[in-house]
Amino acid sequence: MSPNYKYRFLSEPATVDIIACPFSGGQGRSGVDLAPNRLISAGLVDQLQKLGWQVKYESAKSFADIPYNPVPTDAQYTHLAGDKPVNAEEFPTPKASIEPVMVQRLPDPDIGKMKKPRLVSAVCERVAKEVGEAAAQGALPLTLGGDHSLIDAHADINTPGSTDSGNLHGCPVSFLLGLEGTDVEPFNQWIKPCLKPEDLVYIGLRDLDVPEKAILRKHNIKCFTMHEVDKYGIGKVMDMALDYVNPSRDRPTHLTFDVDALDPSVAPSTGTPVRGGLTFREGHYITEAVAETGCLVSLDIMEVNPSLLDPVSIEQTVAVGCSLARAALGETLL
Repeated sequence: MSPNYKYRFLSEPATVDIIACPFSGGQGRSGVDLAPNRLISAGLVDQLQKLGWQVKYESAKSFADIPYNPVPTDAQYTHLAGDKPVNAEEFPTPKASIEPVMVQRLPDPDIGKMKKPRLVSAVCERVAKEVGEAAAQGALPLTLGGDHSLIDAHADINTPGSTDSGNLHGCPVSFLLGLEGTDVEPFNQWIKPCLKPEDLVYIGLRDLDVPEKAILRKHNIKCFTMHEVDKYGIGKVMDMALDYVNPSRDRPTHLTFDVDALDPSVAPSTGTPVRGGLTFREGHYITEAVAETGCLVSLDIMEVNPSLLDPVSIEQTVAVGCSLARAALGETLL
């Protein structure tokens, strides 16, 4: 059995390499770090195998060995406070009745407006390395998050100078484009700009900071806000988006899907919900349309937050995350 579509840039047999990123340090609200395990425990690996994919998955990394990352230390964890690199998988989970004390082995003060810059840089560098290795082997890396480092309610294109909050989950696109103000430590030690404005399309935008609007206009970046989705319908929007970024349908395509692009009635358990978003079917049509091109080479499913709201809302959002991944990887309605 093989996937329903021929993914032309991948090696045979078609393999998806699931890369878990249990990380919430790009903003102030915890919980998105729990998403990879929840998506996996919901049966994602088995679901993708039933679609004909070979699935490679190793348990989620904890990033506990990164010295800027706070880790628990108490009677059970005193050895984590030293200089020795640690791997959280080696240690037992503390009893629920114990409230662990968190220790950060190296300080991570703000750089300008940027919060937790060294931690965010270290985690992103590690994940980027894993994604690159998977792609080099001809697999399709599926990154489960975690912070969104573009199907999105937000543009995530602030620069370190334009951001009001200093939360770096709102800045990744500016670094990838190499915009003015992004040549800063520690990111410039490893990030090389790899995007051009004409290579990028946004779908579903509806919550933009004033500086982000100026950046998008200055660089003439193609955006289909919810206004365009309402005006033209998602089918026409996807035709226009693909015609712009991949007119001959012969370029490898990365799809990054932040679940807050969906309306909160569809995906309620996310950290920055904004009403007036994509419907369930609009979101899935986007992933289906990309799958039909056969050009998909990598996929992100981001910003599921299993710590928010009630169990029904959490289960609903996790289920949507899994179904978006399945649709991007070839699941069809017939």
